[in-house]
Parts: sequence; structure tokens; C-alpha cells
Amino acid sequence: MQRNSRAYPGILSASILLVTGCSPLTFRTPVSSLHGSPPASWENSLTGHSGRISTGWLETFHDSDLMATVDAAMDRNQDLAAAAARMRAAKYQQLAGRARVKPDASLLTSGSVSRSENGRAPAQSSESYGLSLSTSWELDVWGRLRDLNAADEADQVATEALFRGARLSLAASTARSWCNLIAAEQQLELAHITLDSFQRNLRISERNYKGTGQGALDVQFGRTNVASAQRDLESRRLARDEAARTLEVLTGRFPAGTTRAGHELPTLPKKVPAGLPSELLDRRPDLTAARASLLASAHRAHASRKSLLPSLRLTSSAGTPVSGFSQLLNPDWLVASIGANLVQTLDTGGAQKLEARAALEQNQAAVHDYQQVALTAFREVESALDADQSLARQEDFLVAEVEQAALAERQSTRDYADGIEGSDILDVLEAQRRANNARSSLIRLRNERLLNRIDLHLALGGDFKTRGA
Repeated sequence: MQRNSRAYPGILSASILLVTGCSPLTFRTPVSSLHGSPPASWENSLTGHSGRISTGWLETFHDSDLMATVDAAMDRNQDLAAAAARMRAAKYQQLAGRARVKPDASLLTSGSVSRSENGRAPAQSSESYGLSLSTSWELDVWGRLRDLNAADEADQVATEALFRGARLSLAASTARSWCNLIAAEQQLELAHITLDSFQRNLRISERNYKGTGQGALDVQFGRTNVASAQRDLESRRLARDEAARTLEVLTGRFPAGTTRAGHELPTLPKKVPAGLPSELLDRRPDLTAARASLLASAHRAHASRKSLLPSLRLTSSAGTPVSGFSQLLNPDWLVASIGANLVQTLDTGGAQKLEARAALEQNQAAVHDYQQVALTAFREVESALDADQSLARQEDFLVAEVEQAALAERQSTRDYADGIEGSDILDVLEAQRRANNARSSLIRLRNERLLNRIDLHLALGGDFKTRGA
């Protein structure tokens, strides 16, 4: 389905209404829509590629070594392990927060020993022990505690979404590093080829100079180019090793720079499917987290308003001092008194009303945060789709450029080696420079296309088909 003047209803407002409209909370400010409706589908997508499940989108690149490397990163990456620990910690905090709806009990023990002496009389000693038990239970008459629990649950959803986002980001980063390492290896191979070519030219120039006594300048040019190619070779080797270290850190290995990823870039799927639905963005982890945070702020704002209402709390206590420690276990001494205390919140200086207003503003800020996250998501997808087509067209032009530059390089080198009249070493060097630059550019461009396709999957939150978080 193609986009028509961007007149389709966007998912942003619908998503926020899904979060807010079905809730009994009535205090939130209505959500305004974006300026310019998001598309129902992206017009820059083309036909010809079937979707894959979100957890398997890397399979479309047909590189088993890449998949194995991503799996290794998932198992050993330290940042992901830390994110998993934070997610578990958040879950425990959520479970701990549920205790607010249960009775609260505390047990306090005390003891003292005194000794007195009076002249020649035997020393007198006394001891006293005490045990007190108190309980308190707030009855959730207005649902304030339920709102707080609901906010904690929404926070947990946000934390889990961020963890899924960390996994997706790690997969994309590892895939990018894998492609960068292969591209760096290809650039290093090209540097070797370039050096060999310049060395051959230098040998020809030196042979001509020895035979005719002419062409001293050609020899100097040749030696200059060889030195330049040797320097470039070292630079390419350094870049390759640094790319390897980046990948090693992602996969939890010591950054020795010894990892090698082969010589061929992964296969780039030819086309993006036509009419990608914009609803795919609903599964993006950052949007899921933003929606959950919006809901959490709404529940907390509602709880803050309810805190201005009277609260009903049941309390009981029992305990008495005894003269012997063993008597602490005597059940006869545990006498409880239970009372219902209706407490009207005292509005000291209007502080609680101000806190309630602050909570409402936090909820409004969460609405704007969600809108901004959604706008960023749309921009990332639009940019990746546009770049996908542009880079494909650039590659077509660059392939033709490489072919023509290679023909010119071979012809000029052959003419110069054969001593054909009119041939010049400067023509050879210029032809070689253009051919090598074109080859290097083609390596970069093909890698850039792969990186952009990875970014597209990252922007969409997965493959081209599966909906939902």
C-alpha cells in the first residue's frame, strides 16, 4: 500500500489513546496529535523480499558465521549481562512494592541489667527485658495503593522493553562490526594489490632509465608512490586490527585484534518489501518503554491525588517488660489492641497539593517524551529507506566507474611497458589512482549499504513482517 500525501491517520495518537483511553484515570490532559500525520506505509519501500521473524532478521544476510558471532555476543557481552541483572533487580523491586497492600509488622526487643553495691552488703543486681509487637495495615479504600502497584508493573514492562532493546541493539552493533571487519580486510587486500602495482611500475621505470638514461623523474615518481602505498598499507592494517578489537569487545573476548571475519561481505537482500506498515514501529523497544513509562506516570499522578483523601489504617500492638528473659515466650503476656484510625491528611503549607500537581506535570512530560521518541523512530525509518534506494543507485554508477577505470589502468600500463610513443608515466599513475580510488569507494559503498540495511531493521524493531512487541 503506497502512501498518499501523508493523509493517513498516524499510530502515535492511537497508541497513546490505547494507553490512556481505556484506563479509568480521568485527570490526564488530552494528547495532541503530531503536526503532519505519519504515513500508513512508507512509499520508499519496494517489492521483492519476504519478511522474517524479528528474532531472525539477520538470517536474510545468509551468513552463518555472522549468526554465530551474534549468538556469541548474546552469550558473553558484558553490557547485556548488566542489563539483564538490572531487569531482574527491577522485577524484585516490583515484587517488594506489592507488600504495601499487606499488613506491616515490626518486632522490638529490649533488655537491661543493673548492679548496685552498698558498703559490705552483697551486691544487688536486677534485669529487665521487653518485647513489643506492632502491626499496621492501610485499607486501600480509594485505590491509591493499587495505583502505585500498577505504576510499578508499568515500570517493569518498560525495563523489560529496554532489555529487549539492548538485545536488538547488540545484534545490530555486532552485525555492523562484522561487516566493518570484512570491509577493512578488503581494503587491506586492495592496499597490497596497489603496492604490488606501484612496485611493478617502479621496476619498469628503473629498467627504462638504465637502458636509455632517460626517465629519472619517472623513477622518482615511482619511488614516491611505492612509499605512499607502503604507508597506506600500514594504515589499512591498523584499521583492520581496530575493527577486530571492536568486534572482540562486543563478543566478550579480550581485544587482541586477532579475529578474522573472512573476505566476502554478507549478501545484501535485494529489495525492501513494498508498503511497510508504520504499525511495525509499535514493537520498537524504546516506544514500548515510553508507553509503559507514560502509563506509570499516569498511575502515580492518580495516586498522588488520592493521597489528599482520608486514609483508613488498622493498627495493633502488644508487649510488656518482664523480669526474666524466659518470660518473653509466655503467651499470656501478649495482649493486643486493635484500633481503626481514620486519618485526615494534613495539608501542611499546601505541600501535598503541590506534589500532586507535580505528578500531573510529570505525566504530561511523559506524553511529550513519547511523542518525541515516536518522531525520532519515524525519522530513522524514513532516512534508512531513502538511503537504501540512493545507495543502490550509487552502486550502479560506481560499478561502471570501476570497470572503466580498470580498462584505462590496463591500457596505460601496457602502453608504457611497451614503450609506445606518447605514453607517459604520469598517465599510468593517474589511471592507477582513479582505479584504486574507485575500487576502495566500491568497498565502502557496499559495506555502507549493509550497514544501512542493518540500521533499517534496528529502526523498525525487527524484520519486515512480524507485528507486536
